[in-house]
Amino acid sequence: MFALMMVAVLLQTALALLLPAFNHPVLLQTTSVLLWGAYFVWFWRHGQTLPMKTWRIAIVDTQGQPIHNLRALARYAYSWIWCMPLLVHLLGWQLPLTQLALWQGAWVLTWALLSRLHPLGQFWHDAWAGTRLVSTAPMKARTT
Repeated sequence: MFALMMVAVLLQTALALLLPAFNHPVLLQTTSVLLWGAYFVWFWRHGQTLPMKTWRIAIVDTQGQPIHNLRALARYAYSWIWCMPLLVHLLGWQLPLTQLALWQGAWVLTWALLSRLHPLGQFWHDAWAGTRLVSTAPMKARTT
């Protein structure tokens, strides 16, 4: 993700030097959201992002099959609910940075706790997108 953002900022900076109209924060924000979406959709379509490999989890549909692009895109869109206070802030509800950070932290905690209300204990964006996370860790043999 860091490398993607470096390329996006580099390209926009280069374009802005040639065409000043490209020097606009909304353009970088839009490019970032699109790049992140492409990153997540591509990796989820193939089962795992790089951190998911480390954590030994994969994403599948409700039948345990790999997800397709539309389902990955839906999961990406639904996952933005984690950032609801930040999105509201971008739409014009201006708060001091400390208050925004507190609202965001409280929201993330609340949203995470709401997963306890789901019958399978999964996050709601996964339930709405028809996806679930599964372990890829090898099963340990039992010794008696």
